Amino acid sequence: MTTETRKIETLKAHLAINVRDVEQSIEFYKKMFGIEPSKIRTGYAKFDVANPPLNFTLNQVSFGERGALSHMGIQVASTEDVLAMREQWHQQGLITRDEMQTDCCYATQDKTWVYDPDGNEWEVFVVLKDNLPEAQTSSNAACCAPAAAVQQTASSAEQKTVEDSSCGCEVAPPAVGEAACCETQAAKFGIAEIQSNAAGCCAPAPVSIGR
Repeated sequence: MTTETRKIETLKAHLAINVRDVEQSIEFYKKMFGIEPSKIRTGYAKFDVANPPLNFTLNQVSFGERGALSHMGIQVASTEDVLAMREQWHQQGLITRDEMQTDCCYATQDKTWVYDPDGNEWEVFVVLKDNLPEAQTSSNAACCAPAAAVQQTASSAEQKTVEDSSCGCEVAPPAVGEAACCETQAAKFGIAEIQSNAAGCCAPAPVSIGR
């Protein structure tokens, strides 16, 4: 007697991240996803994202380091979609960093990045050419590691590294409720308010928005 295997109906992926300040993170992800949270409780929020299907939750937890999470991303169909998403993020006041025609994860990609208030990095990207040979480029060794991507010299002079001109403020966001100490920190963590004495802290990080 054979037993029929039940076909499992999957609905969407689920991603839960820890955040230091859930209210601050809610404001960021409302702008990034372009939707309101479907549920908010003390120290908790949920976003039901339709495109791509994603059950995304924020959990307020005290922590020091980001831990083992590398980054998160949304794969789209074309470079035009990357640019359209980037434009939506700009309209919401988010600061982006471009990497065009970059070799990452053994594929040639166009992408742009944003950072949430806790320093978690998101990319929207398109794969232009896949399955590159291992020896084709050394940049694949740090496959899609955003920190390594910042350190690499991009095809445009605008893609200069944050580390070259910073005082180390990009390592962690400011304390909850505090303004960014400089433009570098504000750019990385999407913080609108900058301290009045920011000019003496460090040089601002350049942000490429070339199309």
